[in-house]
Amino acid sequence: MADQDLDVRYVANLARIDITEEEAQRFGEQLEGILTYVKQLESLDLDDIEPTAHAADVHSVMREDEAHDKSFTQEQSLSNAPRSAAGQFVMPKVIEEA
Repeated sequence: MADQDLDVRYVANLARIDITEEEAQRFGEQLEGILTYVKQLESLDLDDIEPTAHAADVHSVMREDEAHDKSFTQEQSLSNAPRSAAGQFVMPKVIEEA
């Protein structure tokens, strides 16, 4: 390999992956290609480029939480409930007592 010898079998052993000799050879070639590409990226002049966490601007798509007249009334909310009492939903007991 180029600058470093990557021991594909050692890395596969660390990952608990059993690979054949053919796979080790193929993965080694693929890793060499990746490292060659990274070397090309290292040669770019990025001094005037501001570091970012995202490639594109990220904007919140959430709307403001504002009250409006489209809310349900208490009666409308409870009208479809299987059980209600005293203006509240009645739910089945989910915790058993010891």
